[in-house]
Amino acid sequence: MNTFSEFPFEPILHTNLRRNGFSEPTPVQAAAIPPALAGSDVVATAQTGTGKTLAFVLPLLQSLLTNPKRGVQAVVLSPTRELAIQIHEAFVKVAAGTGVKCAVVVGGLAETHQLRNIRQGAQVLIATPGRLVDFLDRRLVDLAGIRCIVLDEADRMLDMGFQPAIRRILSSTPGARQTLLFSATIEKSVAQLIESHVRNPARVAIGPITKTAENVSLHVYEVEQDRKLSLLGSLLRADRSGSFLVFSRTKHGADRLAQKLSGSGFRAARIHGGRTQNQRNEALRGFKDGSFRILVATDVAARGIHVDGIGHVVNYDLPQVPEDFIHRVGRTGRAGAQGVASTFSTSSERSEVRRIERTIRVKLTPRQVPAL
Repeated sequence: MNTFSEFPFEPILHTNLRRNGFSEPTPVQAAAIPPALAGSDVVATAQTGTGKTLAFVLPLLQSLLTNPKRGVQAVVLSPTRELAIQIHEAFVKVAAGTGVKCAVVVGGLAETHQLRNIRQGAQVLIATPGRLVDFLDRRLVDLAGIRCIVLDEADRMLDMGFQPAIRRILSSTPGARQTLLFSATIEKSVAQLIESHVRNPARVAIGPITKTAENVSLHVYEVEQDRKLSLLGSLLRADRSGSFLVFSRTKHGADRLAQKLSGSGFRAARIHGGRTQNQRNEALRGFKDGSFRILVATDVAARGIHVDGIGHVVNYDLPQVPEDFIHRVGRTGRAGAQGVASTFSTSSERSEVRRIERTIRVKLTPRQVPAL
């Protein structure tokens, strides 16, 4: 399929796609949508930033429009609140005028509003596993009528310890449901989940999933810890127009770094699991609209950051596992744009950098630390 107009969607979906500027499907959309429309289970792997959200939202909406029923008909599980909210935003855009109702079910936000949306006839729940299990245990939601369940960022959900919650949710849905699983990687735990809960799936693999996007320039600076802040300031001053997403390994490190940047006159916000949902929403909203030029984040929060136009990713601290490097770098260079990813590494971390290079099968380009 070369254009969305070739897909057998309801006219209202075609109208909404055109209105929102979607004309040509990305490779993962072109490959995953046809088997999903046919009712098959789908297991799709692709690099981050390749358009996986529409690859499951569109077939889901088409199914609900052609066979409308009352009650909760579909669940989309995501690892973080931010990602759930952004999936909901995408859903609302392409569902406009269809009458299909959707509710966000996540922790950190008032449950009364979420429950009211469910009771008012939401057919789709976009949820984090923990909050949905809480609702199930308290018998506040019924998944007996589920026709489709989507596991988005499955590898990250399992990394975050959600396997028991996911299995609890899956056991509460009919065995004849359709399952759409999207993941950046298929590690052992994901493979086990597929074997247990997915039936004869159509397999979609777009590009090397252990490699970063080719349109992202990968730089590494060997710099000691006490000079990292000065180096970051130098990069910020050298590129005064672009937005920066900066990764810290810990919550406390993110707090300290954001405070130091703000004290140096840079517009910086922070996002991590220790912040309230309102604080996280405000930081992400300000980063999107340009109020904050810099967003300091931890890996746990990073999967919810889908912001177009991020010019520069900085690995202020190395990730704990090499695979997270791919997810971090995938925040820039999205939708065909050019991006830059700079990694700060101390002399004692050379072996970790080599491990990242072996994982992504690309050598990072060494850069000289400027006089600071």
